[in-house]
Amino acid sequence: MSEQLDIFSEKQKPTNVPLAERVRPAELAEIKGQSKLLEPGSLLRTMIEQDNYSSFILWGPPGTGKTTLAKLIQKQTKSRFVSFSAVLSSIKDVKSVMKEAEYNLQSTNRNTILFVDEIHRFNKSQQDAFLHYIESGAIILIGATTENPSFEVIPALLSRCHVFVLEKLSDEDVLGILQQATLQINKPVNLCDEALPYLAQQSGGDGRKALNNLEMIVNSAAPGEELTVARIGEILSRQIMYYDKNREEHYNIISALHKSLRGSDAQAGLYWLARMLEAGEDPMYVARRLVRFASEDVGLADPQAIIQAIAAKEAVHFLGMPEANTALAQLTVYLATAPKSNALYDAYKQAKDDATKSSHLGVPLHIRNAPTKLMKDLNYGKNYHYDHLYENGYHYQKYFPDAMPEKKYYQPSNFGFEKEIQKRLDWWARLKEKQIKEEKDKKI
Repeated sequence: MSEQLDIFSEKQKPTNVPLAERVRPAELAEIKGQSKLLEPGSLLRTMIEQDNYSSFILWGPPGTGKTTLAKLIQKQTKSRFVSFSAVLSSIKDVKSVMKEAEYNLQSTNRNTILFVDEIHRFNKSQQDAFLHYIESGAIILIGATTENPSFEVIPALLSRCHVFVLEKLSDEDVLGILQQATLQINKPVNLCDEALPYLAQQSGGDGRKALNNLEMIVNSAAPGEELTVARIGEILSRQIMYYDKNREEHYNIISALHKSLRGSDAQAGLYWLARMLEAGEDPMYVARRLVRFASEDVGLADPQAIIQAIAAKEAVHFLGMPEANTALAQLTVYLATAPKSNALYDAYKQAKDDATKSSHLGVPLHIRNAPTKLMKDLNYGKNYHYDHLYENGYHYQKYFPDAMPEKKYYQPSNFGFEKEIQKRLDWWARLKEKQIKEEKDKKI
């Protein structure tokens, strides 16, 4: 059963093996780009060297070595090792193997290492099936995923597994992989000096993608043809941009855009905007985030920011893509170069906290409406002063709940239009102090 389901089975050895498989590292020292994860004394390296495992999850982008590590563990471990792909196997198949593993533990006292590639493909209820067998010690689970385990793995399972993070490969790491791979190419090739660095740069940190591209151009080349960068670009056509929409990288890039604008870097803002739009992101999503930025990070330092943001949102809705890209670019530059203030953001946060704690306090009677006789008899609206009847259109009265002290939530920054707002607040404050002093003098 386990041999049939083992995605690493070596019983059959076809001759037409992809280049990426032929050059897969056979030793830890050959793995590129994960030196920190596999440094001497590290937890994962110690597990492998001592053949003493606890359950863990390998999380990283495609082509960074997750499957290679699992293969090395399979090669070196004395434990029973069973492999599955969540894409190709059903949870029913996995359950059958886990029951077999439990029997083996009870009858032979031997653990089973269960490797599940693309473990995030199993839904939450299916992932529950692993818990009993991990708890009993029947299996040691090794999961591999390209998705953030915090979002894709149930908390109960995640709490029982250590998470090892694999980094995207650098261009230098990928170049090293490609240089080694050329030794495994059986066809005479004429690669220009810039060919391998170009392939490394185009891989997006994905070693498997780089190897597949190398194999593709070699297979496509005519005998004796010089493979220049231009020719390689023709063979590969347009590269698909690395962008996992609605997944972690999606949130990483919108965060980069937001923080670039907050840091008043219009150039970086345009770069991250282009990364999103050219990868096919919903332009209305970008517009919504920029509208939020206009109020959160610019606010009243530039009251035009929210107007510009809404106008850009309407342009996106009216034009659609790709014509709306310049409207979003215009807004990006405007927001990046606008004066910044989070005074409104902080003010609302403080007001929200107080509102949550004091929601039981009623509205003061004098500022309640009294549309009925009963309400007037109950003193709704009594002693309310209509500001327009007074000098300067102002008459101080308390607007907070009776049992709550007056608070100052909004504190304008010293930037942009908020300097003018501060002048206005100061003016109202002086009128208030003057009125309070006059009322005190009358009582004396």
